[in-house]
Amino acid sequence: MSTDLFCEIIAGDRPAHVVHSDEVAVSFLDARPVFKGHVLVVPRVHVETLADLADVGPFFERVQAMARAVEEGLEAAGTFVAMNNRVSQSVAHLHVHVVPRNKKDGLRGFFWPRTTYSSTEEAESYAAMIAKAL
Repeated sequence: MSTDLFCEIIAGDRPAHVVHSDEVAVSFLDARPVFKGHVLVVPRVHVETLADLADVGPFFERVQAMARAVEEGLEAAGTFVAMNNRVSQSVAHLHVHVVPRNKKDGLRGFFWPRTTYSSTEEAESYAAMIAKAL
C-alpha cells in the first residue's frame, strides 16, 4: 500500500477540496493552482504513470466530465488538460490537471521550447521507432 500525498487524500487522511469522488477517481482542487478552479483528477488505484493504469477508459471518462464541468461551472472559455509521466511529476501517483482557460489569461502555450526535424526522413524515422514499439 502506497502512502503518497494523493493516496492520503483518497483515504481521507489528508484534507482536500474534493470536487467529485466515485469508485474510479477522486477529483480535488490543486493546492497550488495555475488558475483558480484548477482540478487534479487521480485514480483511486495507486499507479504511478499512464502506462501502469489497467482500465484507462473509465478514468478518462472522469477526466472528460471534469473538463466539461470546469468550463461550465466556471464559465471558462476552455481548459488545458495535461499529465506528466515521471519527469516533472511532482507526486508519484498518476494525476491529470484540468485547468480553466480564458483568452488573454496570461498562460502562453507550452512551457518548453520547440524543435524541428532536420528532414522528412528524420521525422519518418521517429514515427517508425514509435510505431514499432506499439
